[in-house]
Order: sequence, then C-alpha cells, then structure tokens
Amino acid sequence: MASVIPASQVSIADLERRYGLREAPDANFFVEWHTGLGDLTELEKQYLDRVKGHFTRLLKSPPLLENSVKMVVLSPLLDMAGFYDDPFHIRSEVSVDVTAEDENEVIRGKIDVLVLKERLWILALEAKRSDFDVTVATGQALAYMLDNPEPDRASFAMISNGQNVLFLKLTQTPQPQYSNSRLFSLWNPGNDLYQVLQIMKTLGRVVMAAP
Repeated sequence: MASVIPASQVSIADLERRYGLREAPDANFFVEWHTGLGDLTELEKQYLDRVKGHFTRLLKSPPLLENSVKMVVLSPLLDMAGFYDDPFHIRSEVSVDVTAEDENEVIRGKIDVLVLKERLWILALEAKRSDFDVTVATGQALAYMLDNPEPDRASFAMISNGQNVLFLKLTQTPQPQYSNSRLFSLWNPGNDLYQVLQIMKTLGRVVMAAP
C-alpha cells in the first residue's frame, strides 16, 4: 500500500484510524473458510501428512533453516492447490522486515508476500523462531488488501509462519471491513493442513470466478 504507512510498522489500529477499517460484525461475512469446501483425495491427505511430518521434524532441531516456511510448508500447499498452474499467475512483492519483543528479547523476521490475481495475498512469515506470531503480519496483509485494484470485489489473505495458518477476508464497500478464520495449527491433533488446503482451493475458485 503506497508508502502511506511504513510497511514494517503498519497495524490494524493505523488502518482503522486512516481508512475507517472495521471488523465485520456479521458472523456470515467470511463463510468461505468453513462452508462449501471440497473433499480431499486419500493421496492428498497422505502428502499433507508428510508435509506436517517434515515441518514438525524441523521444529525439534531449532533454529529453523532460512526460508523453511516457504520450502517445507507453503510451496507444497501452493502446488497442491494448483496455484502454479494456468490460469493462475503468482507474482512476488518486496519482503518486509519485522521485529517483535518477547521477554526483553528482540525477535527478527521477515514477511515474504505473494500475490494471486491481485485478490489473494499469501504471506510467509520467516524467522529463526517458528512461534513468531502470525498476527505480526495481519496489519500488513490488510494494508495490501485495501490496495486491491478491484475495490468492488472481496480480497483474501493467507498468513503462515509454518506451524500456524490464518485466513483473512476484506471488502471495501460500503465501508472497509474484514474478518478472519480460526487459527490453524500443526500442533493440533490430526492434521489442520487438510482444511487449509481445502480453503486454499475454495479461495482460488472465488478469485478466478468471473465478476
């Protein structure tokens, strides 16, 4: 979003104050993350089990490798969702450096941003600590979504630090408002990546649909 607010400093409070952004009060505002999701094949589930296994194995031997979120978790999900294939086209944005404080320790990381059809933003939060909270990137995601060149159409974002995934939806008319999914985590029993992939496929269909 055009240098109005430094990217590494943008917060939801800034966006509320400057653009009138509000959290959507309607529980049905963001149904795409839990309604009408297609089924996965057994082969897809088996592969997602491998993805979860690979990442949890890395978690046991910190610090994480550079770009581990993109390599181990995000890239397989993008592939399985079909986002590398026609008619999709992904472009990348400039990475954003971020810091956070935890018990007097400064944690440094970066946000790598991918854009799909100007309506689906995918943010990978890379840091040496895998528990770098995905909410660190929420303000940045919403700022990009507010800059959607098609403001009459909903935009979406997916934020991941590897072990956690959060989805966002934003509309701009008549007033900018947003909502989020529940937080998906690889620490949960079972495999939350099943639903993550289902949501990615659903959002892919939504953003590619004709106006």
